[in-house]
This record gives sequence, C-alpha cells and structure tokens, in this order.
Amino acid sequence: MRRSGPRLFGPDAVSYLTTLDSNGDSSPASIKQAYVALRAPVGNGLDFKIGVFDTIVGYEVFDGGSNPNYSRSYGFTIEPTTHTGLLATYQLCKAASVSVGIANTHGPIINEKADGGGLKAESYKTYMGSLALTAPDDWGPISGSTAYFGFVTGLNVAGGPADQTSWYAGVTLNTPVKALKVGASFDYLGTTDEFGAGEHYANAWALYGSFQATEKLSLHLRGEYASTDTSLFGDTIPLANGNSEVFALTGTLQYDLWKNVLSRLEIRWDHLAGDGDQTAYGGTPVSGGGGGSPGSKRNNVLIAANIIYKF
Repeated sequence: MRRSGPRLFGPDAVSYLTTLDSNGDSSPASIKQAYVALRAPVGNGLDFKIGVFDTIVGYEVFDGGSNPNYSRSYGFTIEPTTHTGLLATYQLCKAASVSVGIANTHGPIINEKADGGGLKAESYKTYMGSLALTAPDDWGPISGSTAYFGFVTGLNVAGGPADQTSWYAGVTLNTPVKALKVGASFDYLGTTDEFGAGEHYANAWALYGSFQATEKLSLHLRGEYASTDTSLFGDTIPLANGNSEVFALTGTLQYDLWKNVLSRLEIRWDHLAGDGDQTAYGGTPVSGGGGGSPGSKRNNVLIAANIIYKF
C-alpha cells in the first residue's frame, strides 16, 4: 500500500481548481494527487488508485519538465486534469495494459458531486477507460514505441455545468535514427450544457519531433491545428461568428546544464484563421476599425527561457 499527496502553490494551483475556499474562489495552494495505491494478486497483478489522481488522457502532463516543450499544447487545455474516485489498471501482457475507472465528476474539484445545483442525482458518475500498447522488442527500430487510447465522460459541475466527453489518441515512435523520435496526438472535447445552451465541441491535432543532438543538447518541435465552435480553449479566444481555427508552431532548444537541471529556449508562433474578434495564444485584442469594433490579433509570437530543477 502506498499513499501519495503532492501539493501545488501559486498560479498553477489556481488553474488546477482542485480546491475552493469558503467564498468559492480557487485556492493558491491545492492538492494535486492524494490517493492510496493497492495491488491485488490477480493474474499479472491488478493495481488500484483510490482517492485523487491525475487524468488518464493526454500526450503532455502537468509536470513541465516531463514535456518536450515549455508551453502547453491546445490539446492539453481541453483535457480533464484530476479526478476523485477509483482507477484500476491491469497488465494484459508485456505489450498491452488497460485501465478503467469511476469518479465523482469530469471536473477537478476534490469531492465535487454531480448533484451540484440539483441538476443530477448524486449517483450520476464519471466513467473512464484507456488502452496502452507497446511495440515488442523484436519489432526492430520501432521497438519500444507506444500507442495510447482513452476517454473520460461525465458531468463537469464547475465548468458549465455541462456533460463532457473527452476522447484521446496518441502515439510515440522510435525511428531507425536512434536520436530521433516522433509523435502525434488527437484530442476531442464534446459538451452539452445543462442549462440548455446547446452542444459544443473542440478538437486539437498535434505532431511532435525530438532529436537528441548530443548527450546534453536536444531539439523539440511541435506543430498544431485546433478548432472549436465556442470558447472552449479559454477566454483568450472569444468567438464572434462560426468556428475558430488555430495553427501553432513551437520550437524548443533544451540543454541539460547538470544532473537534475535543464534549461530551455523556446519560440512559439500562433495564428488564428477564423473570423470575428479573437486573440492569439497569449495575445491581447488590438484596436480595430470603425463602428467600435475591438479588432483582432491574428498572430502572436512567444519567446521564452526556462530553467527547471528536478528533485
């Protein structure tokens, strides 16, 4: 049996929304995970997590040092983050494992109940499942490559409230060039508003490439296309008419300074292709033409330096 309970502090804790204070405001100090891990002697071993645990879908993870880039993808922004419930994982064989789980809600707030607002019975739960595949050792250059498929469906009380279904598929491939790895991911989020505001969607595609130039120096590239019929990517992309389409390219140069310390230099370009008054990732509206229109900012360039110490 194992207990785990890391905490978050600062703006990331606020965005994670695992806790709320008495006034309904998100706290700057939140619990990220707090679960009991159990293993049952069934077949190859059946593993359980009971409590608060990270979502089972997504190419990128919350811990920035474990991602290939400093900035997050659009797919990451529409994925669930944390659940309160029970998750079971079973290793079918060396090449395949499955996970199934049940949680209170689709949203991250600890012990959030589906009967918030009186719209659902408390027995209304969130369900999830995933399949992970690993290429066997005898598959030559692509041995060790992985493919992953998962879904989470249920009620998000704080984020709507709305019934939300998240679908995810991702693959990471080793190549005949030992230093080169490539990957791809797809995220889809569908929502049905509980107050009758309609159904909406958002999806995001991403391609990844990583090249280990030397023992310490590596290059990471990401290309993205995302679209939505509402502001599911956040308030920085409000829609005026129809769909919003976003293209993004990110390049990251990483150098491992010494053990447990890495540095990054990143440049990111985002371009909005939709109509209406919108802003690109990290951008702000600019003054528009006549008639009081706020105009829009179609392109945004981000240059960032990042140093991470892992302990």
